[in-house]
Amino acid sequence: MLRRDVLKGIAAAGAAPALGTRPAAAQEVIKIGACLSLTGGFQTVGRQALAGAKLYMALNGDKVAGKKIELIVREDSGVPDVARRVVQEMIVNEKVNVVLGGITPTALAITQLVTQAKTPTVVIISGASITVDRSPFMVRTSFTLGQSSMIMGDWAARNGSKKVVTLVNDWAPGTESEAAFSNAFTAGGGQVIEKLKVPLANPDFAPFLQRIRDLQPDTAFIYFPGQQGGTFARQFVERGLDKANIKIIGPGDLTDDDELPGQGDVMLGVVTAHNYSAAHPSAANKKYVEEFKKANGFRPNFISTGGWDGMHLIYEALKKTNGDTDGDKLIATMKGMKWESPRGPISIDPETRDIVQNIYMRKVEKVNGELYNVEFATFEAVKDPMKKKS
Repeated sequence: MLRRDVLKGIAAAGAAPALGTRPAAAQEVIKIGACLSLTGGFQTVGRQALAGAKLYMALNGDKVAGKKIELIVREDSGVPDVARRVVQEMIVNEKVNVVLGGITPTALAITQLVTQAKTPTVVIISGASITVDRSPFMVRTSFTLGQSSMIMGDWAARNGSKKVVTLVNDWAPGTESEAAFSNAFTAGGGQVIEKLKVPLANPDFAPFLQRIRDLQPDTAFIYFPGQQGGTFARQFVERGLDKANIKIIGPGDLTDDDELPGQGDVMLGVVTAHNYSAAHPSAANKKYVEEFKKANGFRPNFISTGGWDGMHLIYEALKKTNGDTDGDKLIATMKGMKWESPRGPISIDPETRDIVQNIYMRKVEKVNGELYNVEFATFEAVKDPMKKKS
């Protein structure tokens, strides 16, 4: 039913020019539809991405190539079925020209819709490698878990870790994170002695942390979405891992800038690998953090840069097409684009439509009395290791 209704709506929209409406290239308003999780378990993620996108518009104006940019925001609550309905309505009824995709389950849920409609879609949150593979009309400005997890595995093998237990959430990003880490870590001579998976919804880390303590590895690799950081930090202390002489490492979600200030000093010294830190020392990031805090009253995190850079990619592509929103043209224009982000230099891989970016090794330290991820090493222009090499 959904597929039939969507195709009918798309067919009707396609017939509109014959009835006298203007083609996409000549329209005066370009509509960008954001389908995000603004309530529920991933509301902090949606909040950050939307804040980044809105800040870009606030600082760069709402006109591109002589056309007004309208951002339409709709709530999906992190539910795939809701996301499908919302995006269908935005494409068929509201005639959006570009879609901003959110977390992995909802981004995957809309791939068929945006492909059938040939609607260019910029993935600004999802970190699963498979997401953009599902539609030729998707590009990514967020990250993949494989990028940071691979670097973390290689670094751990070279810096004293020998026996590791992994603990990840049981969903696509968690599976990819664990695989990328384990592949790199074992290639460097390390041993993964056990792999643990915790439920994504309402996780209780306590029994898994107890299992890690009982196994007595020298290192634990941990991945979960950043909004679960407070629960993890509390149970980490309750199970005594802060005194067990087990190093805690992971991708940057573990010490997410949005959650880190509330996690407490127990996180001091934790080493992570990630694509962004609010403490990134570039001039562009210092300005970004200042403007972001001024506009929102809270610290930007890595998710926010996905929103910021998603809007940048759309703006710059529209400049090159002179405002033409044809899906094939916009996607072709976006491939290979490069720019300086608050996180550093980034680009869109012309073959995979995925983001290429620096990955930074960071350590949690106190800066002016606040916890920050302080960068101490840089791995440049990292591609997603989960993609097959051509």
